[in-house]
Amino acid sequence: MRPTDLFSGTSVNPPGTGSENCLRIGTRLDDYEITGILGEGGFGIVYIAFDHALQRSVAIKEYMPGALAARAGDQSVAVRAARHQDTFNVGLKSFINEARFLAQFDHPSLVKVHRFWEQNQTAYTAMRYYDGRTIKDIVAHNPELVTDAWCRQVMRQILEALEMLYTMNILHRDVSPDNIIVQENGEAVLLDFGSARQIIGDMTRGLTVILKPGYAPIEQYSGDASLAQGAWTDIYALASLMYFAIVKEAPATSIARMVKDPTTPLAERAPAGFGADLLAAIDKGMAVLPQDRPQSIDAFRAMLGIVVAPSQRPRAGAAMQRAPSARSVEAKPEPSAGAAPQAAPARPA
Repeated sequence: MRPTDLFSGTSVNPPGTGSENCLRIGTRLDDYEITGILGEGGFGIVYIAFDHALQRSVAIKEYMPGALAARAGDQSVAVRAARHQDTFNVGLKSFINEARFLAQFDHPSLVKVHRFWEQNQTAYTAMRYYDGRTIKDIVAHNPELVTDAWCRQVMRQILEALEMLYTMNILHRDVSPDNIIVQENGEAVLLDFGSARQIIGDMTRGLTVILKPGYAPIEQYSGDASLAQGAWTDIYALASLMYFAIVKEAPATSIARMVKDPTTPLAERAPAGFGADLLAAIDKGMAVLPQDRPQSIDAFRAMLGIVVAPSQRPRAGAAMQRAPSARSVEAKPEPSAGAAPQAAPARPA
């Protein structure tokens, strides 16, 4: 079993290894004891930890933007230069806001946040530990698992997760192969938004930091309101992800596709074992121009032949917003270093 990647963009390390920025095995964070390192990326570190209070394993995500900060001798996180402090602080607030937002949900296809808190001059999120692998890892090591039925099941579950987010009027905007995990029981889980990465990318004007090439639609490159974002934005990313899973290669960037599209539609490739309706739906979801894609979750489901009973549908929200960030949600004070973490505020979805 390969370690679970619970932080989008991380490289997974064998348990117990990591860079000098990682907390040591055995470190205590309130009731949690670090027992291993699951992954380390440019904006955070994910640990496996044991919750001594509830006697269970959890995943703990630490805000650690390596280009801006490093681990100090007292385990705290310190910025590398004073000029980075404002950017670090805004990313920290976005990290907390995302955790607070996700803590409101209890949906099988959305990552479950148990609690979040501030300590060591940074922030932490304790999440459910999932026994599974990212789609990126599955395609790389067990591509035979990707079948017509597998694709339909994953899409059904992720569409349910997106629909749940939409009840709070929030777009995900970061659906990608390393941001969905498929558990051993076949259930898919949509992971975090990468809000800290996005807000830091915004402040440093680094599109390569913010966007996932091949999965970000053209409207995410516009940088303003000239191209509206909506359900069709996440649909493009999900369809592109499925294209990758089926043909084992990422589609060209949406910018390149605007000029001269080198991506061969799945309907033309006609890979064996996949239904024509599935391939046509993915092609439609990957349309370069927003208006040419399915405009809603329901429209995409209809193309895929997915039927959802009215009793299983969450209550729809109003106008869609982007994922929570320091600029869209005001963070309330969290416990300071050394204080016991408080349970994240939660309310019914």
